[in-house]
Amino acid sequence: MSSTTRSRTTGQVSGSDGPGTTPEGDASRVDGALPFGKTASGDEHPQRAPLSIHDMTVAYHRKPVLWDVDFDAPEGQLIGIVGPNGAGKSTLLKAVLDLVPKASGRVLIYGRPYRQQRSIVAYVPQRESVDWDFPVSALDVVAMGTYGKIGWFRPVRRRHRRAALAALERVGMADYAHRQISQLSGGQQQRVFLARALVQDARIYFMDEPFAGVDAATEQAIVTLLQELRTAGRTVLAVHHDLQTVPQYFDHVVLLNMRVVASGPTSRVFTPENLQKTYGGRLTLLDEAAQALARRGSTQR
Repeated sequence: MSSTTRSRTTGQVSGSDGPGTTPEGDASRVDGALPFGKTASGDEHPQRAPLSIHDMTVAYHRKPVLWDVDFDAPEGQLIGIVGPNGAGKSTLLKAVLDLVPKASGRVLIYGRPYRQQRSIVAYVPQRESVDWDFPVSALDVVAMGTYGKIGWFRPVRRRHRRAALAALERVGMADYAHRQISQLSGGQQQRVFLARALVQDARIYFMDEPFAGVDAATEQAIVTLLQELRTAGRTVLAVHHDLQTVPQYFDHVVLLNMRVVASGPTSRVFTPENLQKTYGGRLTLLDEAAQALARRGSTQR
């Protein structure tokens, strides 16, 4: 059984013994844990959570990358997935979206498997994983986000292109609609991919490092966009590396290092103690996080 624990009343993960622990940890020592030796069936997860992950394990060449991940995403929240390099953050998103196989476990989106819920899910991959030399315009890329509604191999009609142009306008890229995607800067390319996600009009968004390698103006534009999605009741899960901005950007945080170390409201979970468990003493990162926490405390006083 995983050492990750779950409250019987809220269903929220509260923590684990830290990175690299084995499943034989004594979960009974934590309030709300299942008795040692008992295996959860998954029925304790909320039936209509935007995302519900039960005991998910992912392995590459028989080497576990994620181990017994258990997590329920609250609806209408900005959720940051945080952890060291190699912790499995991107793999978590890919496993949820069936882009990599799962060794075990169950994933539900609003109570159903992903293959039944594709129309309400949007995904923004890492920018480095995209072939930017493909000969398409920014408008073409955004229009691809409508394929889930109109069907593959069907023509993109005028109303769909209008919706795509409106999404580009929303991210400040309408003037570049007919620009070849490879001719755009990194920040501009990221805005185009965000526009593609917007035009899908999804209920839940998965974003893999949306702030990576972008300029300050683009970062602020992305933050504003995420806040607008939250206001509209959408749920966003984003892989994020900058510990200093976690308290500012996210309502809820998942601290991940192969397994969920802790998850919950940022104000409660994003603590030096939990970061120490997650990062294992990487002092530079922890110092940055401590500074961010100190700044947050001073602004609240």
